[in-house]
Amino acid sequence: MSEAKQAKYDKAYLRMANEWGKLSYCERKQVGAIIVKDRMIISDGYNGTPTGFENSCEDEEGYTKWYVLHAEANAILKVASSTQSCRGATLYITLSPCKECSKLIHQAGIIRVVYMTNYRDDSGLQFLQRAGVELKHLPNIDE
Repeated sequence: MSEAKQAKYDKAYLRMANEWGKLSYCERKQVGAIIVKDRMIISDGYNGTPTGFENSCEDEEGYTKWYVLHAEANAILKVASSTQSCRGATLYITLSPCKECSKLIHQAGIIRVVYMTNYRDDSGLQFLQRAGVELKHLPNIDE
């Protein structure tokens, strides 16, 4: 695929991840993720509480509850419970991964991460770079 065509697809998938993030019940930050393999969406996710828990992500003081799952973790876990594999896939995510999710991304076999916004701690990106995962920062998806 040409570089121009890939950039067009990257922006489209990031826009989809952005829309998916709007489904999150989290008030502090809504994050969306899409996993694409062989030009097919194989999974999606957004940040939120585990299945069977209340939807509220923050406690009474406004802090995120410790058991809230990140968008990319939710998307990877969906694939794990299916017949699909993330090996060789691209993760599109609205916020760059934290260090914990970066380990999951690498271990799941995802080879490319396209993200919109930088997370305040870039150690996850540093880990992925060290692991040989291709990283692409696309802050302006509407251009």
